[in-house]
Amino acid sequence: MPKKKAIDKMSYEEAFKELQSVVETMEGGELPLKDSLAHFERGQALSVRCSELLEEAQLRLRQLTEDESGGLVETDLELGDL
Repeated sequence: MPKKKAIDKMSYEEAFKELQSVVETMEGGELPLKDSLAHFERGQALSVRCSELLEEAQLRLRQLTEDESGGLVETDLELGDL
């Protein structure tokens, strides 16, 4: 079995793809309890990684808005604006 990549080194796309795979495998219902627990724990860690990366991306999102004098100012992008 190939060694799995460390979760803290994964990109969002890598972590999400593996998380999908873990969910599909567990939904199959064919794993022994020990393997199910291992998959569950890895899935939890992958979910946390995805959440962390999304939070980081949200912190970096900025938008230009017009201020009172008509000039542009950089402000946080509100997700409700999308």
